Amino acid sequence: MTEIHYHIVEHDGGWTYKLGDVFAETYVSHDDALAAARAAAAEQQLGGETVPINWQDADGTWHAETARGDDRPIADVIDG
Repeated sequence: MTEIHYHIVEHDGGWTYKLGDVFAETYVSHDDALAAARAAAAEQQLGGETVPINWQDADGTWHAETARGDDRPIADVIDG
C-alpha cells in the first residue's frame, strides 16, 4: 500500500503543509496548518467510486486511466 506524508513547514510568512514539493495555501498559525493537514490526510484515505481520470505529468503529457475507489494511500502528518 502506498504511504504519503504531509509535512508542516513555515512558508510565506506563515505556516502550511506540503506533499512532496507541492505547498498548500499559507495559514496564519501553525495550529491552523496542522488542522488542515490532518483533514487532508484523513480525506486521502476515504474510499469512493471507481472512476476514469485524466492527469498531466511533469512533462505536460496527458494520461487517461481508471482510479479504483478502494485503492487509497495511508496518509499521515509529520510536524517538525
